[in-house]
Amino acid sequence: MAGTKTVSRILMASGILMMVVGAVGFFVVMMLNAFVLDEFDAYGEVPVPGSGEVQLPAGQAQISFHTSVTGSPSSGFPLPTLRLNIVPPDGVADPVLTEDHGTLTTVNSDTHIRIWTAEIPAAGTYRIRTEGQVNGYINPRLAFGKESGSGYLPWVFAGVFGLGLVDLIVSLVLRRRRVTDPPFAFVADAPPQPFNATVTYPPSDQGVRLEQLKTLAALRDSGALTQAEFDAEKRRILGE
Repeated sequence: MAGTKTVSRILMASGILMMVVGAVGFFVVMMLNAFVLDEFDAYGEVPVPGSGEVQLPAGQAQISFHTSVTGSPSSGFPLPTLRLNIVPPDGVADPVLTEDHGTLTTVNSDTHIRIWTAEIPAAGTYRIRTEGQVNGYINPRLAFGKESGSGYLPWVFAGVFGLGLVDLIVSLVLRRRRVTDPPFAFVADAPPQPFNATVTYPPSDQGVRLEQLKTLAALRDSGALTQAEFDAEKRRILGE
């Protein structure tokens, strides 16, 4: 019983601690990814409409629509119709564009959302041409960048939170089982038997004389004593 209680307390404490660490860590990492570690424009930007050159490494590159906004846009932020042409260096194959819409991210009045992922066949300087119906957008441009290197951290802290939740549930189950266990059976001692004490009292003188007289009467009646003998013994006993 004591061991189960100790385990339950340890699991509850560790569960609460892990849940707090997981929740706080998840929030902090998400804020860092949004404000500090976001590398959506790591390789440069090109205005819309417009043209420019971007130095791209081999591999995947993310292409986001980047603009300034007033207020706080909702998840229904309207995307303009955009067209993009990427011209590779001489002797390099064309990049492969894949439509890949991401989550809208807004920091102060700065908003961006991923639209395409490009497979860059070789590192080099790529010429970019952009077009789009961007009337009403403030300083619209296409940003070329990559995913944050800490993108896995939110999942780590989410896992820590989940483990803490499991510990908390297990501790509650153990505590409930301990409460519902049948109590120990105690065998009560047998009730004390009543004490019947026999109290003897020394016979009084009168009682002794009465007993002697009864004995004399029995002897007379049986014929062992004559009436005269009985009377004489009676006077002696009574002190007459």
